[in-house]
Amino acid sequence: MSQTAAHADPDHADPDEEALVGSVAEPGPGVTSAADPTPDTRQRILDAALDLFIEQGFDGTSLRQIAEQLGVTKAALYYHFESKDDILMALHLRLHEFGKESLRRMGEGPVTLDLWGELLDEIVDQLLAQRKIFLMHERNQAALEKLHRKDHDAEHEDLQNRFRTVLADTRVPLEDRVRMAASFGVVFSSLFLSGDAFSSTTDEELAGMLRVVIRNVLRG
Repeated sequence: MSQTAAHADPDHADPDEEALVGSVAEPGPGVTSAADPTPDTRQRILDAALDLFIEQGFDGTSLRQIAEQLGVTKAALYYHFESKDDILMALHLRLHEFGKESLRRMGEGPVTLDLWGELLDEIVDQLLAQRKIFLMHERNQAALEKLHRKDHDAEHEDLQNRFRTVLADTRVPLEDRVRMAASFGVVFSSLFLSGDAFSSTTDEELAGMLRVVIRNVLRG
């Protein structure tokens, strides 16, 4: 771990941060050592940060608060993430995984309404399991807009271009393409644009209603 990683983070103003990052102290009772490379720890950091970013906002949350939430040192956080921005990016990239898998399933041939419906049906439950991510996006738009990383920007552009290519495929009837675009909007507007409007609705209830609306849009 480099010293530059510590200086890249806005929380570096904490007076004791250099001591935490530069040399790892012996952890106290219930505190995890920084030398913890397990994937589970990385996911726990992301889950804790997600809750705090939703409750307090990205700018209102410090790395120290994330560490305290988990009972680890800030140095332990730096083992997995160089900065708070990296944590936010990692949370955002959880959504990319769904898009990449769906595009892989589509292949190169024309996409039918049946295949499109199957893909949306599969990702409804997966996206609902990430409802907190959508809420985080809604409450931290300014912070997310500032995030730039070459690999992320390229991947994001690739997903958008592939999506547009599918909808522009003239081998598929125009009405079918419009229905596919509209049904895609049903899923993402219901989750991404709604904020916590449906927070009192269970995942199962919302999934059932979404599937009914998707079928209606695709089949008329």
